[in-house]
Amino acid sequence: MRALVVYESMYGNTRAVAVSIAAGLSTRHDVTLVPVTRATPELVAAADLLVVGGPTHLHRMSTAASRRWAADAARKRVSGLTMDPDADGPGVRGWLEGVGGLGGQNTLAVAFDTRLSGVPLFTGRASRGISRLLAGHGCRMVAAPESFLVSKQDTLRDGEAARARAWGAMIGAAASDLYAPTVA
Repeated sequence: MRALVVYESMYGNTRAVAVSIAAGLSTRHDVTLVPVTRATPELVAAADLLVVGGPTHLHRMSTAASRRWAADAARKRVSGLTMDPDADGPGVRGWLEGVGGLGGQNTLAVAFDTRLSGVPLFTGRASRGISRLLAGHGCRMVAAPESFLVSKQDTLRDGEAARARAWGAMIGAAASDLYAPTVA
């Protein structure tokens, strides 16, 4: 089974989670890990499982405006923030809204996000919107959306990378159970 992990990351936290998820998936599957800016239609067409994630901005998926604000925040000398090398370009929302068919019911999918630690009602969860867009493209969802937590200092909280790796392995097992390849 071929898995494609697509992520949007502004400061590197979502990329770190995506790397850990890919490591967990790789125990069972052939995995390709790419930032959303390099998620080509060919990569998507070749995938049996899509794992898509992004940061939570203003309680939901990022927008062009929230991505600009994040970049502006990182440019401030006292911010201590460093932009992810692949932060330029569209975010997950724009990619999912602009991408054609994702393979329909034969493509399995799952969504994740990074967000501040706290009650989701107050922090929001980008993964729910990502999941809705994936399902809207006809993908079969493998599991409920998942959040990985960052601190107020914009660093991944202790234990989250290990939890992402374990989640990736769990998603890989669930996808194997649901996988029904198309017979040509």
